Amino acid sequence: MLDPNALGDHLDRLFRAAWALCGSREEAEDLVQDTYARVLARPRLVRIDDDVFYLLRALRNTFISKRRAAAARPQSAAIELESLEVADHRGGSADPALAVETREVYAAIAMLPDDFRDAVIAIDVVGLSYQEAARTLGLREGTITSRLHRARKRIADLLDPP
Repeated sequence: MLDPNALGDHLDRLFRAAWALCGSREEAEDLVQDTYARVLARPRLVRIDDDVFYLLRALRNTFISKRRAAAARPQSAAIELESLEVADHRGGSADPALAVETREVYAAIAMLPDDFRDAVIAIDVVGLSYQEAARTLGLREGTITSRLHRARKRIADLLDPP
C-alpha cells in the first residue's frame, strides 16, 4: 500500500517536476496539492520502492487532466489575477539573479513539447537515472537520451537566442 505518511519524502521532487511542467511556482504548488489529494482519496497498491514513480505519473496525469479541463472552459476577456505580477514575499533564494535565472529555466522547460519536457523533468529536474526515467515514462533508454539531448538544445536556444 502507498503509505500516506511517506508522501512527504517525495515533496521536493514532485514540486520541482510540477514547476517544470507548469512554468509557474504557484501553479506547481496547486498541482502538487491536487495530485496528493487524488492519490490520498483512495488506497493505492504500489510495489516497494515505486512510490516516486507512481507519484510522478500521477502528477503528470493530473497536469494533463487540468490542462484539458481548462481548454474545455470558455475563455473570458476579463483580466485574470494570474496575469498580474506580484512580488514574491516568501523568501526564496538569497541571490536575486539566481532566482530570476531559475524562473527563466523553468519557464523554458514548460514551453517544450510534452515528450521533451517529460524527459528533462525526469532527468534534470527530478534527478532520476536514465533507466528510472525510461521505466517511469514507458520508453527505452535510448529514446530518453535522444529526447533529453534535443530538449536541452531547445532550452539553450530559448534562453540564449542567436
